[in-house]
Amino acid sequence: MTDSKEALLANMDMNDQTQDPPPAYDQPKPNRLPRPPPLGLPVLNSLRNRRVILASQSPRRRQILSFLGFPNLEIIPSNADEDLPKSLGPFEYVLATATKKAQAVYAQEINNEAAGEPALIIAADTIVVDLSTGTILEKPRSEAHHMTMLRSLRDARDHKVFTALVAMAPLASARDPGYALESTVEETAVRFDGDVTDELIMAYVRTREGADKAGGYGLQGLGSILVEKVDGSYDNVIGMPLKATLKLIETVMAKADDDEGMPGDGDESDDLE
Repeated sequence: MTDSKEALLANMDMNDQTQDPPPAYDQPKPNRLPRPPPLGLPVLNSLRNRRVILASQSPRRRQILSFLGFPNLEIIPSNADEDLPKSLGPFEYVLATATKKAQAVYAQEINNEAAGEPALIIAADTIVVDLSTGTILEKPRSEAHHMTMLRSLRDARDHKVFTALVAMAPLASARDPGYALESTVEETAVRFDGDVTDELIMAYVRTREGADKAGGYGLQGLGSILVEKVDGSYDNVIGMPLKATLKLIETVMAKADDDEGMPGDGDESDDLE
């Protein structure tokens, strides 16, 4: 061994004596990462001790909305009939359905003497649109229908997912119509993997993961094996785009607290003439 190598090794040994030892390979890992604290935005802080209602029984929407930090979030599914004609365009169909859901829960809860009026109601509806036929796809009705639906999406390759969000909040002034209502529709393009086999589709259908989902698959679970690409909001495909939801909450709560600029208002100076 040369003198230079011996000097280098000696120097490394000295450094090792003064530095902490490297971490062991078998260090225990925490079972679960701690959840970050909730966003400290004024609009969210103002709602945390008030009634916030999600007009949906979807566990995925509940989980996504919980990220905004509503400790007492209530789940009250809408009993409104989802019977609008499929002849409507996708945008109009999904928005009208979500609006019906929100309005039904608002009408049910606004005079709830025991719990008090809600501060905020959020409803959502998600549909999948087969671009090759323009067909609106909702939840599969049977195993055979589920197979047909997923084969069609695979053969078409590209489809779109639309989620409509509707937020309602009582007006502070309680004047007609008594509430502020805001809505938005998020659109995401999804490409299926054209090499997915019928065997894989059948195996997926039999897991029943997609049985309760529009389009018949869950992107957040096993259904991701069917998908090649997502262009747009990932959580929109799951059923609730979080960024759009936060913006909607900020908008509707600002309007609910504002005495000016609501529909039906006239200029007070006109009333004096």
